[in-house]
Amino acid sequence: MVAPALLLHIEISEPVYTTPILKQMITNYYLGLPMWAHKLWIGEFFAPKTPQSKLLGEYASVFNSVEGNTTFYANPKPETIQRWSEETSAHFRFCFKFPKLITHERKLRNVGREVVDFLELLDPIAHQLGPFLVGLPATFDPCSMDVLAGFLEILPEDFSYAVEFRHPAFFREAEEDANRFLEDRGVDRVLFHTNTLLAVQTEDPDLIESQRQKPHVPHRTFATGPRPFVRFVGPPHVEDNLPHLDKWADVVAGWIREGREPYVFLHHAPVDYHAPRLATNFHEMLASRISVGEIPDWPIHRQQDQLTLF
Repeated sequence: MVAPALLLHIEISEPVYTTPILKQMITNYYLGLPMWAHKLWIGEFFAPKTPQSKLLGEYASVFNSVEGNTTFYANPKPETIQRWSEETSAHFRFCFKFPKLITHERKLRNVGREVVDFLELLDPIAHQLGPFLVGLPATFDPCSMDVLAGFLEILPEDFSYAVEFRHPAFFREAEEDANRFLEDRGVDRVLFHTNTLLAVQTEDPDLIESQRQKPHVPHRTFATGPRPFVRFVGPPHVEDNLPHLDKWADVVAGWIREGREPYVFLHHAPVDYHAPRLATNFHEMLASRISVGEIPDWPIHRQQDQLTLF
């Protein structure tokens, strides 16, 4: 609690940072967004004027996981990784994407050294690693499954992995075999929900570009491993997402009852502005079905509550 004498010296125009006491906490599954630092969330999810250096800690005070897509493009510096660990609690999970050098350029071939280097780089946060995302290019077809098998064999068993297929055959004639392949190895399949976004008729160039970038694949609701991995990409209007999130809440609740530990990531096209709101809506729907704890207050709401003391 802030001492009354000190309140006189606080500038109301500046954000008040407090470390929340975790009376509220997400449990029994992991919920997150495609990133933790988004300038458009400042004043919407984060408190106004939140500095860049505070964003991860503030994000992790609400959500308990995040997609680490930046590792697809470049490896972070060791000191950056150490800082990530210091700014998050032990229960927080980072779900990093394997570098494109491994998955897209080498196409999983002859990458043993690169895999070792990548995992060693992340060793300071090994205790906070969720499933690694093995994102395969659309050119990776069922004829390459032996290559995937060889790649999975060199991965350490200490971690968990989720494979994202994009070739159409993995959603048609090769789907059953691919699912069995993953089940036999205890590997999860990424379940990408994009069809709601792709069904939107629009002339908005940003939304058209977002639709172009997303895979045109049917969404699935099965689990092949212990940590089902959902990537939901919603269209612009929040209300249009709610019926689909409600159905996903049924699916995720079922997985939790089966003893699985789901990971759910909410994206919002075209620029992820309402991704925090979609995630909060989803958690509330899930909480009405099964015990998953309470989602903590957003940082901006905590600041507003703090300012009422004045």
